[in-house]
Amino acid sequence: MTPQKPLAARAPITPAGLMFLAITSVGWGFNWPVTKYLLSELPPLTMRGSTGVVGAALLAGLAILRGQSLRVPREMWFRLVLAAILNVACWMTLMGLALLWLPASEAALIAYTMPVWASLLAWPILGERPNLLRVISLVMAFAGLAAIMGGNGFAASSAKMPGIIMALGGAFGFAVGTVLAKKLPLALPPLSAAAWQIGIGCLPVAVAGLLIEKSDVAALSNLGWILLVYATVIQFCVAYVSWFAALSRLPASVAAIGTMAVPVIGVVTAAVALHEPLGPGQIAALIFTLAGVVLATRS
Repeated sequence: MTPQKPLAARAPITPAGLMFLAITSVGWGFNWPVTKYLLSELPPLTMRGSTGVVGAALLAGLAILRGQSLRVPREMWFRLVLAAILNVACWMTLMGLALLWLPASEAALIAYTMPVWASLLAWPILGERPNLLRVISLVMAFAGLAAIMGGNGFAASSAKMPGIIMALGGAFGFAVGTVLAKKLPLALPPLSAAAWQIGIGCLPVAVAGLLIEKSDVAALSNLGWILLVYATVIQFCVAYVSWFAALSRLPASVAAIGTMAVPVIGVVTAAVALHEPLGPGQIAALIFTLAGVVLATRS
């Protein structure tokens, strides 16, 4: 998952900030093939929801250790729940289901069209009229999607269409949450805000998984347990803490553009670890998607 672009004051670029940004990108990038593999041993809602709930509890404990209050002012609850639904529940559910139809590399690329949709949604929600760069970024994003859909022929594209729709839905929902966060900001400490959003967003997903899915955690392989710990601790704790540390040490624009390493890492590691295709179609999609995101973040 990608956090919303912060509105913090410009900070100087520091080596420590770049190090934390690299840790974040690697942690989130590796999580795409990790999640894809885990779906071969656990159903999507149970896996995504349960790791999120445990990750939220760990983040809450870390926030307390660092002296951050978990108290939520009464006027913040509506904003908090709305952000949790759009940025976490929608993202976790739809992206987890999308991986049932899509390779991890393609799901990651579609997910990272989110800044493009956010830049366009800023017009009706925030009154920010799209400029030429935003229009071009949309064209580049669609070119990336076309490369994904046309990479293996029409029949293959039709078979994975449910995954494409769900991944786009997850990215669009997160974009709506990102733009609304600028209009309705959360007045909470960063770790506390992340813990609450992940917990509120993932709890109903985990409950739904327990009710409608059949999972046998005892049957998990040794590798499955290792990857489950990774998906919980590294994705939700180490990467998030590193992200907030990077934000405090880097300009917001540098941090946002730096996270574009995530889909690159996701595509390459999925090709190496899961033997997913990395041909001209995937490379073209990567180039178009990243170009669109660069233009969106610079507009």
